[in-house]
Amino acid sequence: MALENKLHITNSVELAMEEERISKKKAVELFDKGILEQMQAGTYKTLAQIHKYLFDEIYEFAGKLRTVNIAKGVFRFAPVMYLEASLTHIDQMPQSTFDEIIEKYVEMNVAHPFREGNGRSARIWLDLLLKKELQLVIDWNLVDKTDYLLAMERSPIKDIEIKHILKAALTNQIHDRGIYIKGIDTSYYYEGYVTYKSDEV
Repeated sequence: MALENKLHITNSVELAMEEERISKKKAVELFDKGILEQMQAGTYKTLAQIHKYLFDEIYEFAGKLRTVNIAKGVFRFAPVMYLEASLTHIDQMPQSTFDEIIEKYVEMNVAHPFREGNGRSARIWLDLLLKKELQLVIDWNLVDKTDYLLAMERSPIKDIEIKHILKAALTNQIHDRGIYIKGIDTSYYYEGYVTYKSDEV
């Protein structure tokens, strides 16, 4: 069953295709229009702004905190009742080194603040953070899909693997449009795995 959406699409496959098309177009706008450059790096507020820009044409909840508990397989993301406190903590985490930035990214992944589109929004958020703090970004062309997904699944327990994978893919080509676009390729980083564990609260 498809998530409720502004497009009135009821087929989940059709919705996923339209979501990818629209969110990619909007993500490219963020880059081409210099909108990202005006945002503060490393805050939940910025992540919410990115999410709203990408998905506002599709979902009423774009840029808004989720009100359901969600999980991937047996792993549960931050419970709704602790979500705001978790995001406050993430905002306060240091972000001056590569290790600190990836630790912050891992924590944001555990928080998973939105019902849908967390991965795309967070990768843009991560690259903005790396760009502003270190003058580096991830070249997603160098990141193997399977290795990345497995490392992210394990990262809440042990983040050495994801740090190794992403560090090996760092580049100083921070204005390269092609590298940026690869990071928003949802066919490469499949996100349709979340299940909803409770009703609206």
